[in-house]
Amino acid sequence: MTIIGPITGGKGAVVLGGATIDLASVGYVEEEYFISGTASAYRSTAPLTSDGVWAVEPIEPAPFTTRLLVRRPIDGAAFGGDVAVEWMNVSAGFDSSPDWSYTHTELIRSGWTWVGVTAQQAGVIGREGSVVALGMQQADPERYAALSHPGDSYSYDMFSQAGAAVRTEFAALLGGQEPEFVYAVGESQSAFRLTTYVNAVAPITNVFDGYLLHSRAGLSASLSQAPFEKVDPPDPALIRTDLSVPVFQFLSETDVAAAGLGFGRARQPDTEYIRTWEVPGTAHADTYNLGLADTDGGGGAVDDALFETMIEPPSAIYSGIISCDFPINAGPHTYVLRAAVRGLQQWARAGIEPPAFGPIDLDAAGDPLRDADGNATGGVRTPHVDAPIATLSGLGQSGDGFCGLFGTTTPFTADRLAARHGDAAGFTAAWNEAVDAAVGAGALLEEDAAQLRRVVRYPGS
Repeated sequence: MTIIGPITGGKGAVVLGGATIDLASVGYVEEEYFISGTASAYRSTAPLTSDGVWAVEPIEPAPFTTRLLVRRPIDGAAFGGDVAVEWMNVSAGFDSSPDWSYTHTELIRSGWTWVGVTAQQAGVIGREGSVVALGMQQADPERYAALSHPGDSYSYDMFSQAGAAVRTEFAALLGGQEPEFVYAVGESQSAFRLTTYVNAVAPITNVFDGYLLHSRAGLSASLSQAPFEKVDPPDPALIRTDLSVPVFQFLSETDVAAAGLGFGRARQPDTEYIRTWEVPGTAHADTYNLGLADTDGGGGAVDDALFETMIEPPSAIYSGIISCDFPINAGPHTYVLRAAVRGLQQWARAGIEPPAFGPIDLDAAGDPLRDADGNATGGVRTPHVDAPIATLSGLGQSGDGFCGLFGTTTPFTADRLAARHGDAAGFTAAWNEAVDAAVGAGALLEEDAAQLRRVVRYPGS
């Protein structure tokens, strides 16, 4: 493998969908690298079955050059030894990093390094019909001229090689900071591909120390596609149970019950190495990762702003570029996901299994059962649904583009608030009690609970 970088030139900036915080202000640096080598596609040697025990073999090697984006502590003494390797999301036709957005506060305060991998072809060349032309070679053809992607059938091996490079080429890629544990993470369509990776490729590569499958569906991604014969997985696709590294599945309410995702049909029992959390009152994307995360340096201002979006939720984001028909979900997705990240870390490092929670309650049609406040029952409980000031749902949204994934927020009326909590003191007491219960259950980290206790405000006060 050849590593080139840090990359400079072109228009002078990294091309990536979405902004991030001022990394220098939190003691981090961002560097971009190209890695080159030869990757293989895979074909199945037996029919793919719902139990996830898939047998594959490599075929048709081809050369590739792709991008790794590294965000790491400037001071090596601040690096805790953990590296999150994110399969960049290309749902919009270009690279974006939703898991960085959702979890960077926890990654930074715990001294992680994050590496974003351009695993799929759209990240390099873009996709026709995208809202914005942010494929790297579209946005900055000079800077990214050297990139060459042989197609998404090769993405699984390319991702393996990226993870292996993080582990073995840390002198070149990580400023000499040697990783102790390396985790594969991915959200939405990236989690679909990681589900296929876990079932088909992980057993023969053994690159990663753990996996975070964030917002996957009931099925997974194709093992191969054009120019090869398309090999689709079964539906549902469960996680194979013979791996000896942790696989953490994290699902929003949208992921569990929305018609296009339907993780509910892929539920399976927790095991020593498989854990699933389903979080009521959350959406696939929400007011936090659709803008607020871009400025969250961990100082608390964004916690205030996120709480306020339960009181006055927006229906449009990105200065009106995307407009939805109803106010967008303002749930606790980021807070619970941060607890999951730390849970995965402790699970891989010390064998301490994350807490087990029951699933979101569903009716016979697969829709969430709801309490008198309109919030889903079951799952990982948070103050946002146990001491609510709004009905938070992962469903019921419509409008532009991806709005169907953004869920809804319906603030309580003054009469409903009074009937539910009595007054400001009653609400604050109920909220703090629910915060404490979530910390005790392992659904919230104390660092985030402290902010949630601080930001609590009775609507109208």
